[in-house]
Amino acid sequence: MSTNFVSPQMERSLESGNMSRVQEFVLLGLSARLGMRGVLFAVFLTLYLLTLLENTLIVCLICSHSELRKPMYFFLGNLSCLEMCYVSVTMPSLLVGLWTGPFHVPFTACMTQLFFFIVLICTECTLLASMAYDRYVAICRPLHYPLLMRPQVCLGLALSSWLGGLLVSVAKTTCIASLSYCGPNVLNQFFCDVSPLLNLSCTHVALTELVDFISAIVIFCGTLLVALASYSAIGVAVLRMPSAAARRKAFSTCASHLIVVGIFYSAALFIYCRPSRIKSMDLNKVLSVVYTVVTPMCNPVIYCLRNREVHVALRKTLHWP
Repeated sequence: MSTNFVSPQMERSLESGNMSRVQEFVLLGLSARLGMRGVLFAVFLTLYLLTLLENTLIVCLICSHSELRKPMYFFLGNLSCLEMCYVSVTMPSLLVGLWTGPFHVPFTACMTQLFFFIVLICTECTLLASMAYDRYVAICRPLHYPLLMRPQVCLGLALSSWLGGLLVSVAKTTCIASLSYCGPNVLNQFFCDVSPLLNLSCTHVALTELVDFISAIVIFCGTLLVALASYSAIGVAVLRMPSAAARRKAFSTCASHLIVVGIFYSAALFIYCRPSRIKSMDLNKVLSVVYTVVTPMCNPVIYCLRNREVHVALRKTLHWP
């Protein structure tokens, strides 16, 4: 009588053989209602083109006018370049989903989109904090502004923002890509995002969630604290200004900046600073629209197009009186 013996190693090999790895994901998109998809496609295509136009205009104005070659506009130029890349990472898949309905995305393409998305969102956080610090130095320490915000410092802050986003993205994307996805492969989102992917993993995600949570605390909360501290100091300095006109000017500038910071961080922190998987995916999609569509479109208007120096440069470019 023969005895069939299967070693533990062979058993694990057979189990892994029966467990087929997901080769592609299905993105459900923003809306499953056929009647709404055509209208939403037209709306978001318009917003996408408008965002590209606004930010391209800002970059061209900053590069072509010497009076805009100041630290504040240097950071705004970086932010505008980032916003154009940002919307170009997420918006095409949103538009495809509205045009065709749920569609298939190869695993590699999904991870590539995730990588660039994380790079850009982390870089934006750091740039917003750098811009808040720039305004703090300009208002609270005006005599030291030329020294503290000299070109080398501005370049260092910008490079560290982009490099920091790159390093965080490498760590997070590597962890997420190394997970096993055995099926189902349906993402209830309009782009490859962190939480929907974690929900689909068939292996333990504790380490990945820990990496995600720590990076969120460092990047999101750290830069938010810098921004809040800067604007709090600005608020105290503004209240001490003897001139009412100077107070109104400083408050107007900082209030508009705070609106952008508040909207962006409120949506992003709600999604990315939670250590557990997000279950309310419909709310997730709505908030994702806020920081992937609304803020890139509003930032040029709030930061630049309401600015007097930018108005003057725009009039010169268009040869308006």
